[in-house]
Amino acid sequence: MSGLVTAITTGITAFTATNIDDIVILTLLFSQINKTFRSRHILAGQYLGFAALIVASLPGFFGGLIIPQDWIRLLGLMPIIIGVSGLLKREEDSPEEGAEETEPSCPSIVRSFFSPQTCNVAAIAFANGSDNISVYVPLFANSELDSLLIILSVFFSLVGVWCYTAYKLTYLPAIAHFLTENGNTFVPCILIGLGVFIVTENVTWTLLSVVSSYIFSLILGFNTQSSSEEQEKLSI
Repeated sequence: MSGLVTAITTGITAFTATNIDDIVILTLLFSQINKTFRSRHILAGQYLGFAALIVASLPGFFGGLIIPQDWIRLLGLMPIIIGVSGLLKREEDSPEEGAEETEPSCPSIVRSFFSPQTCNVAAIAFANGSDNISVYVPLFANSELDSLLIILSVFFSLVGVWCYTAYKLTYLPAIAHFLTENGNTFVPCILIGLGVFIVTENVTWTLLSVVSSYIFSLILGFNTQSSSEEQEKLSI
């Protein structure tokens, strides 16, 4: 019984310590829900990304590391690409307030696991959690098989709790208002900063990338607004 309690406590502690920042990323992702990007894509992608982290860490249980750390850092390019893409097309695909999400059918759920949206979320989850591998490898290496199974069960249960918590956070008035007003600009900038941090592990470069991408988005938005005003004048 004490072994069970110890394994559960270890699982909760390890997951919370290594994934607390995921709450922020998940909240930002849930704020971007629209007709083509649904909650199920985020849930499926988060589980896929976390499962990939576990697979990459499991060799620690058998005494080895399968993926070099330098290769894992290159996955930081994915959030950068997604962030830049989001800045360039943010006017085309804005979040929809109060959009009703119909209950997906079974084939739709299966397709969600193989959709580009799910793969993007999975890549972000894996890249953001790449530093977790250094914690999970020794944790798994020092666990018995029964304890390891309990820890993994706790981990995957908490992934769902994290997703639910982040989803609910988007409905808090202050957070919802901020994300509604600034989400299309703020989220891509954060993703770019996240990618830069994963690749470089340098806080200064991360802050510079967030600030510069935000300035770029303001310039882009100003140019878009100016061109639309000119078109309106010409039409009059």
